[in-house]
Amino acid sequence: MVSMKEIAKRCSVSVATVSKALNDYSDISAETKDQILKTASEMGYLPNSSARTLKTNRSYNLGVLFVDESLSGLTHDYFNHVLESFKKTAEEKGYDITFASENVAGKKMSYYEHCRYRGVDGAVIACVNFFSDAVQELIRSDLPIVTIDHVCDGKIAVISNNVQGMEDLVSYICQMGHRKIAYIHGDDTAVTKNRLTGFYRTLKRFNVEIPDEYVVSGLYRNADMAAMRTRELLDLKNPPTCIIYPDDFTAIGGINEIRERGLRIPEDISIAGYDGINIARILDPRLATLCQDTESLGRIAAEKLVELIEHPRTTVIERYTVDGMLFKGASIKDLTAENPEISTAAQKQHRQSII
Repeated sequence: MVSMKEIAKRCSVSVATVSKALNDYSDISAETKDQILKTASEMGYLPNSSARTLKTNRSYNLGVLFVDESLSGLTHDYFNHVLESFKKTAEEKGYDITFASENVAGKKMSYYEHCRYRGVDGAVIACVNFFSDAVQELIRSDLPIVTIDHVCDGKIAVISNNVQGMEDLVSYICQMGHRKIAYIHGDDTAVTKNRLTGFYRTLKRFNVEIPDEYVVSGLYRNADMAAMRTRELLDLKNPPTCIIYPDDFTAIGGINEIRERGLRIPEDISIAGYDGINIARILDPRLATLCQDTESLGRIAAEKLVELIEHPRTTVIERYTVDGMLFKGASIKDLTAENPEISTAAQKQHRQSII
């Protein structure tokens, strides 16, 4: 392994000068700095992370806590895009990432203990039970923390605008003439509560009343549960004309049940998802969904965590909200032609919402 001493000898300068060049100090000439950097590159010099840790008291390593109810890990279509963006931004800023776990080499330890064991400078927390003792221990620790899609007192939060996202999705469905709209929602989380708020607020704005049996609980990323709930909704005496699923992946379970009954989408029943994963554009017909901005969520989370680590005294603790975008797809039938009264009312409501 090439040392700074060898680079100094090749460049006929002191080791201290080499150190200043490699660490971008300003008290050496640009010509000397360029010569040292070029020589270091030619010789294959790599900085020693342990030495950097001793010098800066930082590991340049960020912890990532990501555990969902289904234990899907990085196969989780939505969060793997968020975390890929987080990883890319962290690496651009000179940081590695380590996934926090409660089991390391067969030894049981808490998330906080694992983060300390790996010496991470801070951690991002996403898609977990934020109220579990293990997660709360990490949140209440002295580590810099950023949360994704959950708000904690005294912590930076980066959240997708789930209220507005659901409002945009349901508004589109109402404008297409639907008044019998069912919603299979996900687990009891802050995300679900915000989406339910957006759902009911939009129905109220369009003067749409639905029976309680149209809103049923399900699970995120659980196609079997979605199939069962779809079966129950279709078996109602007065079934809905449109069903919203908790996420795009889960919608597949509903699609399977609908097609097993010989029904067509959207001719016989309309459906919509949420998240905007790639599968929404591959399905036939293309799935109407709310595309969350996963790139921005991950990037902002990494930027704010690094800022909190490097500038703890001047970084503002606040909430960063990221808007999504409606993808209309082709899974919502236009009922306005069949009912001109609904069409006129929907257009009027749309104009009022703009104003």
